Amino acid sequence: PRFISNPSGRFESRWVTVKIMDSPAIMLKGMEGSILGVWVAHGEGRMHFPDAAMLADVRAKNLVPLVFVDDEGRVDGEVSESYPFNPNGSPFGITGLCSAAGRHLAMMPHPERAFLKWQWPWMPSELNDRLKASPWIKMFQNAREWCR
Repeated sequence: PRFISNPSGRFESRWVTVKIMDSPAIMLKGMEGSILGVWVAHGEGRMHFPDAAMLADVRAKNLVPLVFVDDEGRVDGEVSESYPFNPNGSPFGITGLCSAAGRHLAMMPHPERAFLKWQWPWMPSELNDRLKASPWIKMFQNAREWCR
């Protein structure tokens, strides 16, 4: 698989909603099922699988740790493939891949631009009131813990 140009023909830079799926990705452990906002900024973000069997294999092995969802958290069918919820047009809303061992993670959203609360354009008050940092901080804490 590789990343190719967005179908919009544009550099897409916006706040989107993603769902963290069950996968072996070390950096996303303990975050499965979370539906979070995050920044995207890319012109070549569309996940392209030149072989349909490869796409099926990646999905069957749960190597898709992140997918685009709509603002209600829906991920099935047309919603995760619909623009603007899926700004790069990737099949099945795929916006990240990981290795089977979970050590390698490739993703198009930019959680490094959303790990502090002030980096969010909007956060639900129930999160804002009880969190010191954004939920994305867990991703970086997981990486540090794994390195220990």
